[in-house]
Parts: sequence; C-alpha cells; structure tokens
Amino acid sequence: MTSPLLSIEDLSLEFKTSRGRLKALNGINLQVVPGEIFGIVGETGCGKTVTGLSILRLLPKSAEITQGRILFDGVDLLTLSESDMRDVRGGKIAMIFQNPGSSLNPVFTNGSQMERIIRKHMNVSAGDASLKADEMLKAVGLPDVQRIKKSYPHQLSGGMQQRVMIALALSLEPVLLIADEPTTALDVTIQAQILSLLRDLQQRLDISIILITHNLGVVAKTCDRMAVLYAGRVAEIGSTRTIFEAPQHPYTSGLMRAIPRKDSRGSQLVAIPGSVPADPGAVVGCAFAPRCAQAFEPCFSQEPSLFEAGQEHLSACFLVKSAEGPVAIRN
Repeated sequence: MTSPLLSIEDLSLEFKTSRGRLKALNGINLQVVPGEIFGIVGETGCGKTVTGLSILRLLPKSAEITQGRILFDGVDLLTLSESDMRDVRGGKIAMIFQNPGSSLNPVFTNGSQMERIIRKHMNVSAGDASLKADEMLKAVGLPDVQRIKKSYPHQLSGGMQQRVMIALALSLEPVLLIADEPTTALDVTIQAQILSLLRDLQQRLDISIILITHNLGVVAKTCDRMAVLYAGRVAEIGSTRTIFEAPQHPYTSGLMRAIPRKDSRGSQLVAIPGSVPADPGAVVGCAFAPRCAQAFEPCFSQEPSLFEAGQEHLSACFLVKSAEGPVAIRN
C-alpha cells in the first residue's frame, strides 16, 4: 500500500462524566493514503465522529486522549501547539460537519465568511479572496454565485448550504477533507448530488477524503476503502469491494443484512439484536460478543486483535484467527 497520508495509531479517548470516566475510543488503528476516499462506518455511538474530531483536535473539554498518535504527513498532530494546529485546520485538513445550517455563521453573508477565512489563511488581498470564493462556489456547481455570496445561510436550501460548506472547506486547498455525515439532513436526490460532487472534486483536486457515515449504501458508492467501527474499536478494515463481497466480522455482516432491499417490500426488516454498550471500556472480551450468534469462549474473555483475513483486509474476530484466513460468516 502507498505510504499513508494520515496514520492513527492505538488511539484511545475518554470522556469525563459525573459518573466517572467513559472510554469512547479503545485503540483505534487506521491509515488513509493519498488520493483515496476512506469510509468510516458504524452505528450511532461507535466512535465515528469522535475519531474525526480527534484528528483536528476539536474535542470538547470533557474529552481526553489517553494514548496513541495521529500522524499527518509524518508529524504527530497531538504534539503540536495550538498555534500550529490552527494552521493545520482548514489549510491542510478541512472538515465538513453534519448540519451545514448550524455550521455556517448566521450573522455573516456566505461570501463574507468565505472571504474572511481565505484572507486569514492564505494572506491574500480582499479582491483575490473574492475571486477565490467565486471560483470555489462555481466548482461546487452553485448557480448565480454573486447572489449566493450576498445571501445569508438561512436564505439557502439545505443542499445549497452543504455546497457552500464544501466550497468553504476546499477554498484553502487542503490535502485531506473530513466529511462527517455530509448528507444526513438532505433528501435522497440531493444526497446523490452531494456524493457525486465529492467524488468529482476528489478526483479533480487530487485530495484524500475521510467519509464518516452510518449509511453502507453511501460507502458502497463512494469509498475506495473502509473501516467498520464498533464500540470505539475497529471491527474490520479493507477495500470496500472486498468487505462487501465477503465480510469477515459478524457485525459487518449484520449491518449488511439490515440494509433494505428492493425485493424485501412487505417483509420484516432484519436487525442486529441488542445495542452498543454504553461504556465500551468496561466490556471484557469482544465488545460485540453479547450480540453475536457465533460467539464462543474466547470472545467473552479476550479482546480480539485485528487478524489478517486477506490481502490488506483485517478483522477483529476470533473466527478469522481460528481459521487462519477468510471465513464464511453465517447469515
């Protein structure tokens, strides 16, 4: 595999709560290589968004990274000063958040906030910043750019707000874009347009994208490789095609069985029994074992490592270890 642009190594994170410390991430390991779209998928509460926020150190005060490294272009982001980190945010790594309506500043026009950020990071004149904003708004397919710039965020539709957010994120020419559920608040047609736009921009600008989502359909259409997270741990990681064709973790298989299909109209939807543990750090053994129909003795007493399930395909499942390679996960 190509040398990684981003490498997360053994990342663990805890939240301080009134009832003690809660472990949200437990030894996350993953890599993103230049020029790829990497998907992070899992249920709500699995640690997807927290992983993305950790990269940019945008965590709430109650969060504490207890161990691990986040290497970006060979530099550990966790060791940088806040001043140096501000240069990384936006300039080298940009992020698109779930709700564009609350991410854009409601008291500034779309154009003014874009131009302020461009001038701050790129040290250009007001005229050049305005031209750069025009260029990026056109690049994301927005019509009547001058009207968009003069408008306030609330005067745009959700899809247009998201395009402004993407234009804003890419205007500083980052090499890595983190997109956290970028289509959640949009209808299906607009979702497809935004995903197509991200793929097109990724190819045109030759950047890497981390796409955080709970939607496996989005991952299948968009991502080159993917990691499945469960209870703050990586359950499976590999190429999207390989994982969809032969999932090597019962949790991944369960997620795929739960996807509604065209021929399932009128039949009962499949669901994974149980729920994500409230405190993943307190779980002994495999965090998915209580919900897994294929769990056996080691699953309840030992935490599985990521075992090789194929070429550049890893799965944190003792079934893979016992078979020393790919296994057929029961449906």
